[in-house]
Amino acid sequence: MRVNAYAAPAAGQPLEPITIERREVGANDVLIDIEYAGICHSDIHTVNGDWGPQPFPVVPGHEIVGTVTAVGSDVSRHQVGDRVGVGCMVNSCGECDNCRAGDEQYCRQGMVGTYAATDRDGTTTQGGYSQKVVVDADYVLSVPEGLDPAAATPLLCAGITTYSPLRHWNAGPGKKVAVVGLGGLGHMAVKIAHAMGAEVTVLSQSLKKQEDGLRLGADHYYATSDEGTFETLASSFDLIINTVSAKIDVSAYLGLLAVNGAMVNVGAPAEPLDVNVFSLLSNRRTFAGSMIGGIAETQEMLDFCAEHGIVSEIELIRADQVNEAYERVLASDVRYRFVIDSSTLA
Repeated sequence: MRVNAYAAPAAGQPLEPITIERREVGANDVLIDIEYAGICHSDIHTVNGDWGPQPFPVVPGHEIVGTVTAVGSDVSRHQVGDRVGVGCMVNSCGECDNCRAGDEQYCRQGMVGTYAATDRDGTTTQGGYSQKVVVDADYVLSVPEGLDPAAATPLLCAGITTYSPLRHWNAGPGKKVAVVGLGGLGHMAVKIAHAMGAEVTVLSQSLKKQEDGLRLGADHYYATSDEGTFETLASSFDLIINTVSAKIDVSAYLGLLAVNGAMVNVGAPAEPLDVNVFSLLSNRRTFAGSMIGGIAETQEMLDFCAEHGIVSEIELIRADQVNEAYERVLASDVRYRFVIDSSTLA
């Protein structure tokens, strides 16, 4: 079936309207009429070629919420009329140790990304900046009632990207958690860590978003441009979630960890990060990374957010505003996530 979409024709080029072909609904597939699609910094990195060559034209978008309009003969989990979500992956081998453990995002054969990836049938995946999508039912999430669908859309990437490391490193009562950066990822990390019961500190370049940070659930807010911050907070935190997609002084932030503390990178800068190993040796610190979560964990995150009333802070835009939105993301001029109203693709 042919559907309207917005795609990047080549690296660094503005996105433009396009029509793409979606496969017919197979026995284990779900057809989704897309209602909302979030804009992630990863979309911008991909279409700009920051992460290497891409199979252009690329339709970005891996934060998708919509309504089921058809299901295959073998599908029982989802029914026509259900509100569902699709995140950053649409397939994996399903057979390796990681997949069987529920860590499909770390599939040993490589998970299949929602866009710019090669699916198991050899086709190139195209993402959520489109009217419809056909997805294997095993990779479709249920969006709980009570969550505003537009504001819930970024949970499918920003939500699970921050929930997964917070859960894995046991954020909760008695734990001190720092969040580096208060952007699309950072504001979700603050909300989720607060809901988990942790003491939350935001570390941002300046104090211009301090009021927002405290409103979103942070207990403390410090400017990293103030050299005194790193002295004041030395050896303070059990867990640091670094959400920024730019190069930072990793060793300086490692110095903020208490004994057995961990700093986890979820932002993905295009350039390598330097680490002084002595920053790790002191206090038996850990420098780690984390991607998204598996399908079961992503559903757990959605249910957790529904229980605690957590959604993203969004600005809803038309599809023809996507290039302006990209420029504003790069200028840090959004609080805190753009979401495309997919009805404007008609």
